[in-house]
Amino acid sequence: MQQPQYDAIVVGGGHNGLVSSFYLAKAGMKTLVLERRDFVGGAAITEELFPGYSVPSCSYICYLLQPRVIDDMDLREYGFEILPAAKDTFMPFPNGRSLLDGRDGRTLEEQIAEFAPSDAANLPKYRELRKRMAGIIHKSFFEKAPTLTELVDSVRGTEDEPILERLLFGSVADLLDEHFENEQVKGWLAQAWDAGDIDAPGSLLSAAFLGVSAFTRPGDYGLVHGGMGGITQSMARSCQAQGVEIRTNARVEQILVEDGRATGVRLESGEEISSRVVLVNADIKQLFNRLVPKGTVPDDFVRAVNRLKSNTLYYKFHAALNELPDFSRWLGSDPDPYYLGYIKICPSIDYYRKAWNDARNGLITDSPVMHIQMASVIDKSLVPGGGHVMSIWALYAPLKPTGHGSEVWTPELTRLAGEKFIDRMEEYAPNIRTAIKDWVMFTPNILEERVGLPNGQIHHIDQIAGQMFANRPLPGWADYRMPLDGLYLCGADTHPGGEVTGANGYNAAHKVLADVGALVG
Repeated sequence: MQQPQYDAIVVGGGHNGLVSSFYLAKAGMKTLVLERRDFVGGAAITEELFPGYSVPSCSYICYLLQPRVIDDMDLREYGFEILPAAKDTFMPFPNGRSLLDGRDGRTLEEQIAEFAPSDAANLPKYRELRKRMAGIIHKSFFEKAPTLTELVDSVRGTEDEPILERLLFGSVADLLDEHFENEQVKGWLAQAWDAGDIDAPGSLLSAAFLGVSAFTRPGDYGLVHGGMGGITQSMARSCQAQGVEIRTNARVEQILVEDGRATGVRLESGEEISSRVVLVNADIKQLFNRLVPKGTVPDDFVRAVNRLKSNTLYYKFHAALNELPDFSRWLGSDPDPYYLGYIKICPSIDYYRKAWNDARNGLITDSPVMHIQMASVIDKSLVPGGGHVMSIWALYAPLKPTGHGSEVWTPELTRLAGEKFIDRMEEYAPNIRTAIKDWVMFTPNILEERVGLPNGQIHHIDQIAGQMFANRPLPGWADYRMPLDGLYLCGADTHPGGEVTGANGYNAAHKVLADVGALVG
């Protein structure tokens, strides 16, 4: 058999693919990264969507990138920089009330105590409980994905035993109702993410994953200079310093398979490249429905892959602004611009419920749960000619807008979704329509086309009970190995889950290195 051209090929230059390639190359493996777009970064990218205005076009804040990845890759030596910004969110309410930690020297507890004293008193206890829930998830980030039995055994007889049970079976709404009475406080804290239904048993597990940010080093949390592409471009430079070869505009058409083993890839151009192992940063459905030749893995495995849920979907809205939105009703006529760095619109828990129920019924909601970022108030490099950029990550979007009589997202429906966002923003910032110079809406289909996210699902598959820990992506396949020798998965649908953590790429690379130990060192 001819000597492979590479020790490892990584399909997809998203952040986990870059992390994997770094560790493989550092261990002595000749490594090639293949990226279909003309730049690497996957969902952690910065793009000039409007002339002179750049935005983090998908992921938007650095809050879970793991310190061992940052330090091992020397990312700060290659340009990674976190800008100082308020860690907490400005939360305006329709009645003129607002919350913002540290505003006028007052804590959130002090602000809440003005209208809901018992809720203010319960906030520390609630936060501590949520941190302990997140800690159960965080402790396995760089460990073998635990089974349910292993999770239970790990907390048996400790104070975390009832917390784990609550985490796995409790609902976000019940936990909020237990600690708080005021609907605005509940709206401020409401978050179910991939569970969607805030009342669903097990929704706490989806929500708690974000709480792992409590363990992020303060200096690693915030806005990235140059947008989220600042992470992946620094990763690319670090990889290249280790000898990683990165090829862009190199779309992989098929994984090459011989005698039950992945032996390389064929590009869309027809070029074939051989390797000892292949790591895939694309999602598992694309891997086994498009990249792996039909018949090379058991049909029941492919059917199990296609049953995986990728149904909790989001919108991303971007705008170039002539001026900042006017939140003077809450912040006065001359607010500190840092207050506008990150804003959440979700006035009540019922508002959250409506966003989910609308999406579930195929409707473009008029009540989007909006996470609004104006990174240019902090990072002027995004707007070198002046002005501002605004990005909105919003929950929830239907896969198909059937409630509007369509099985597909048409340009008209996409525009309707954007107009509903602007309408809602106008209730809080009355100048928003004149402030917007240009805008674009990314619906789930557009996110899939641009970034390769299946159905537009940012985590590849929903992060819900049944698709986490040892069940991610499938029971029996949580160790990054796939059912072809030499084939590995390293993206968001592996343990520990999605978001920009780098843990998936780290873990997958070290599984490869354990399997090909002769090259280690």
